[in-house]
Formats: sequence, structure tokens, C-alpha cells
Amino acid sequence: MPTFTATEIPGVIIIEPEVYRDARGFFLETHHAEKYRDGGIDAVFVQDNHSLSAKGTLRGLHGQTRHPQGKLLRVVEGEIYDVAVDLRPGSPTFCRHVAVTLSAENFRQFYIPPGFAHGFCVLSDRAQLEYKCTDFYRPGDEFALRWDDPDLAIPWPVTDPVLSPRDAAAQSLKGYLASL
Repeated sequence: MPTFTATEIPGVIIIEPEVYRDARGFFLETHHAEKYRDGGIDAVFVQDNHSLSAKGTLRGLHGQTRHPQGKLLRVVEGEIYDVAVDLRPGSPTFCRHVAVTLSAENFRQFYIPPGFAHGFCVLSDRAQLEYKCTDFYRPGDEFALRWDDPDLAIPWPVTDPVLSPRDAAAQSLKGYLASL
């Protein structure tokens, strides 16, 4: 049975799946609706994504305004530092973040419910990340927050990350909140 660990932000959960190893390799369940529901993740996933990133890449912080996506993330190659920022209006943990290291070696998964901004940076030479989403990706609904916003104070393990042009030009938290 997987182990589900609640974080300091309600709804954000770290999952340690049960890994069966032998001389041939390993096997694990990456999602089981009944077990995950019993562990606090009562989500219906409608889209799966897979990304590959080079060392030092930082993707995010991304969120969706009208169609927020919950995400169940796992790394299948390499290692990342993964961050979720609570942007749920009225939440007692509004604008706080949770971070976890995910790797192919530790098999951890990270569940982020809808209403969060999400980002990660790559710690290994490269990393492949697979994740399930609770809503479909709609490009016009996405926003990006500055990864290094002092109001978020995220202790990223990189100081000069590789960013996309969109992430390099992302808005501040104050700018985002003012636009709501």
C-alpha cells in the first residue's frame, strides 16, 4: 500500500508508492483510484503529460485562472526540485509554498490540487517528468509567476536557471493578484 503524507498545506500530498523489486528490476502502481482516494486524492484525471528538461532548467511557476489543474507528478529519469504555491482565494495558506525533491530513484509522487501555481527545476543532467492533470490544458487560461519573486521567498537550489522567454518575463505575485 502506498504511503500518503500530508504537507503543511492541506490537500498537497507526497506519495511513497510501494515498489516491488527483484533481480529483474521493479514494478509499482503509479495510480490506483481507490487507493489514492483512500489516501486523500479524490481526483479524476483527464490528461497525461511528459516533459524532458536539461540540468538547470526551471519551468514555472505556472497556473490556470478559470480551469485550474490538479496534478499528480512523478519523475521517471533524473531529479527535480518541485514547488507548489497555494493561490486558492480564502485559503489559510494563501501564497505559501511546499517543495519536495522527486527523483527516479526515490519514486516519490507529488499531488497538487487545483488552485496552485506549479514549478520545478532540474537538479540532474536531465530529467523526465510525467504528470496527470484534472483538467485539460488551455493555453489562454495559463499564467506565469516570477520564479524568484521575493514575496514568495522560494529557496530554489539554483541561482541562474535556464528559463523560457515566457518564464523570464513572468509577472510578480503582486501583479498577478492585482489582475484578479
